[in-house]
Amino acid sequence: MAVLNNSEVQLFLLIGIPGLEHAHEWISIPICLLYLVAIMGNSTILFIIKTEPSLHEPMYYFLAMLAISDLGLSFSSLPTMLRIFLFNAMEISPNACFAQEFFIHGFTVMESSVLLVMSLDRFLAIHNPLRYNSLLTSNRVAKMGPILATRSLLLVLPFPFMLRRLKYCQKNVLSYSYCLHQDTMKLACSDNKINVIYGFFVALCTMLDLAFIILSYTLILKTVLSIASLAERHKTLNTCVSHFCAVLIFYVPIITLAAMHRFAKHKSPLAIILIADIFLLLPPLMNPIVYCVKTQQIWEKVLGKLSNVYRR
Repeated sequence: MAVLNNSEVQLFLLIGIPGLEHAHEWISIPICLLYLVAIMGNSTILFIIKTEPSLHEPMYYFLAMLAISDLGLSFSSLPTMLRIFLFNAMEISPNACFAQEFFIHGFTVMESSVLLVMSLDRFLAIHNPLRYNSLLTSNRVAKMGPILATRSLLLVLPFPFMLRRLKYCQKNVLSYSYCLHQDTMKLACSDNKINVIYGFFVALCTMLDLAFIILSYTLILKTVLSIASLAERHKTLNTCVSHFCAVLIFYVPIITLAAMHRFAKHKSPLAIILIADIFLLLPPLMNPIVYCVKTQQIWEKVLGKLSNVYRR
């Protein structure tokens, strides 16, 4: 354990996968591939939306915001994950740790916010299709991006400063392969009550996003059930499948991890670390795949770009 003369820790230690330290180099291969696919997939989504005028619509602008959030999550966790599994380098300085948790929490809150506005977009499109284009203009959607980014920034900005004011003595081993606010503050030997309260407030904001998403889908379902034609019901619900999958992919690991910490009496460190890694790896990996498969316009444009490259 690295400590200073005044007993304050000089470095934090991240962990890989318990019991599989000897296989970290092999594990790094699929992890690198997952990151590569996630980064390429989300970059492709952004490129297609930017270069295709036919996709300059509210739904695709929101998808671009989701891709930016996913890229942010990938790049925020990539440095420490690769250092651990490729080079077995577990050490991270406190300042680097605080910076990483700021970006991870920031992009997590941003992704939650984007999923919320995407659910409202689907509700407006289904509940009031005639007024949809007048309510959600491209100009209004463009303004939402900076608003969501500012909300995320302001919510998590206090985190690194609150962690810096704490004193860390003796204990310096973190629970995951990356830094999180709630994990880092537990190492403090000084009073962290303010951190606990504010961390709960930020988590509550994220859960409120989920509550409003559930409300939106309740109203969507009510609207769909009022449609007489079964074929029209199926067609309408099919427009929500991609977003619904994205919500499950994002929130299920978060809720599972929180439930395991809160209710599991005999927690498996391996299970917790795997779910924590899934929380950061799965959304950036799966969201581009889900939207390419389920959104015909995106899929057709991707295939068109690939065929043009092949012809050359």
